[in-house]
Amino acid sequence: MILEILRDICLPLLLVMGLGWGMDRRFRLNLETLVKLNLYLFVPAFIFVRLSTSELSNQIGFQVIGFTLCIITVMGAISWLVAKDRKERIAMQLGTMFYNSGNWGIPLMALAFPRLGPVIQVFVLATMNVSMFTLGITLAGLQADHDLPDRKVVPAWRRLLPILRQPSIYAILAAIVARRFDNPIQEIVFIWKPLGYLADTLVGFALTTLGVQLSQTRPPRVGGRLAWALGIRLLGGPLAAVIFCWFFGFRGEFAAILIVGAASPTAVNAALVTHEFKGDSRFAAAVVFYTTLMATGVVTLLLAVLRAGWIPWAREGW
Repeated sequence: MILEILRDICLPLLLVMGLGWGMDRRFRLNLETLVKLNLYLFVPAFIFVRLSTSELSNQIGFQVIGFTLCIITVMGAISWLVAKDRKERIAMQLGTMFYNSGNWGIPLMALAFPRLGPVIQVFVLATMNVSMFTLGITLAGLQADHDLPDRKVVPAWRRLLPILRQPSIYAILAAIVARRFDNPIQEIVFIWKPLGYLADTLVGFALTTLGVQLSQTRPPRVGGRLAWALGIRLLGGPLAAVIFCWFFGFRGEFAAILIVGAASPTAVNAALVTHEFKGDSRFAAAVVFYTTLMATGVVTLLLAVLRAGWIPWAREGW
């Protein structure tokens, strides 16, 4: 079973990431450009298309959003408890609270749960994007304020500007409105077709970008707070998801999707936001690097556990 999971689910992800890694080694690609294409083009288009056409009811969608917020909160609380000081606490929270539900999560769900996975994952992705570009930016700004020699605090209104510039937030709002009116955009072919092309491009492009990001990362050795961050993200995430699936009443394949998704590596956006706000970007990049490398093994074992039926409420129907 483990070899089958590795071959059919994890290996395709690794191969496309490997292509990105190899292309960067050969041509030294511009990571900033690739990231901007993801953040400002492919991810917003994917969110709008998938969210506006999702067959999940609004009630189930809100439950998935609540579930994701609970995971974020628990990861932040655990990081707060194990950190030694304020600066370390913020760095660990940024590295554990926000997981890669886009570049990693969407391709994983498309392979592991092709029928229902992407439908559910889009609600997780939307929640993660809003949280990253609101709470994440706030935390990164607080860390940068702490490092300033004169402790000059950036005004709150200045911190709102990066949040308001994120197109994913507007894509979510537009999708909600479109759902309310039965998505009339689908009838406008010259708009809907390009949006569909962009949404379908996200999986391959996101994995390639992730490979380039790994190629350009020079992380420190694992130890201390970095080891804690890796454990909280990759082990604490799915463990919390198992508990919250039981609490929210998610069962069968639905629960399995959310549990596997919670084992995703740290979001690349966490490192980008930390770099932008002059925080501990080396630590953030290291968490992204190591969790991405280790996530394949964690997800493989987790899928084997789920398929073996060891978690009763995630056993039925798949």
